Amino acid sequence: MMPFSDEDLQLPVSTIIEKKIAPMLARDGGAIELLDIRNGRVFVQLKGACVGCSASGSTLKYVVEKELKSAIHPDLQIVNVPQGMENNLEEL
Repeated sequence: MMPFSDEDLQLPVSTIIEKKIAPMLARDGGAIELLDIRNGRVFVQLKGACVGCSASGSTLKYVVEKELKSAIHPDLQIVNVPQGMENNLEEL
């Protein structure tokens, strides 16, 4: 159980994504968008060069997850939302 509400997580998560993660991905032509936070699950979508890139799974795990978990809480769950699934987050 997360010690924070989804609302509490919104600002720190979006700040870390904007200031730290997005610039790292941008160097390789990639991008990331924070779609939603529900029950401590952070829904993001990798974009740009990340789409279809074989390393995108590693990027998610070792860059996005690592940054957010170390900065905010180790139990955060990060979910990469595939293109076209933006309106079906409850299924992921």
